[in-house]
Amino acid sequence: MQKLIIGNLKMNLLTIVERERYLESLKKELKGKDLADCKIVLCPPALHLESFIGEIENNDFAVGAQNVFSEERGSFTGEISALMVKNIGSEYVIVGHSERRKYFNETDEVVKVKINSVLTAGLTPICCVGETLEQRHDGKTTDIIISQIHEGLADVPISKIASVVIAYEPVWAVGSDTVPTSDEIMEVRILIKKIFADTFGQPVAEKIRILYGGSVKAATAKQLCIDPGMDGVLVGRESLIPMEFLKIAEIINQNI
Repeated sequence: MQKLIIGNLKMNLLTIVERERYLESLKKELKGKDLADCKIVLCPPALHLESFIGEIENNDFAVGAQNVFSEERGSFTGEISALMVKNIGSEYVIVGHSERRKYFNETDEVVKVKINSVLTAGLTPICCVGETLEQRHDGKTTDIIISQIHEGLADVPISKIASVVIAYEPVWAVGSDTVPTSDEIMEVRILIKKIFADTFGQPVAEKIRILYGGSVKAATAKQLCIDPGMDGVLVGRESLIPMEFLKIAEIINQNI
């Protein structure tokens, strides 16, 4: 199975010119690179989705949304639905990112409703879970992740559980240069596999893809992805520089 290399561009690319430069740089950096063992997914701001899909969509590349609203359509000013994202050609949606939880007060209940909306639309949800620094210091990492998975996936039919991608995103590592060790990430990976095995059965647990997210760079890609046996990475800041983002993909591709 291909490793997932997901770029979360967040609230960036402020102009059309900036967007076009990004896409041109991306295509330039892709030339001559063999990334056959990776599936690259870029998640730009919603108003750039159509342009990204038109420029880079192919078998080893996909486009995703950073967020959706839980309803399919209606009087919800300013929102976009999973069905809109699907119909424009996107394949993935990030759900429950730590910044959504922090700045928009998204709870596990909100995550649950959004994940079901994403799955109903035929998209793949990338469900983010992870502890804050305070929770980690208090020894609550295990409890937090168990709760986030159990509550966030509470209403997902067993037939669709394996379609969910889990991104372990320790909140204290996001946007910082502090990252967990390979052993710490592996411990969480084993924990998540156990949660799925205990809750949904071993066959489902074996199919679940688990990514690492939080200050991923080329220099740390092996430590954060390959060494702990993760199925890919969720990249923030470095995804804004195509050269650096594709370096991460290249390193992972070469070490599979």
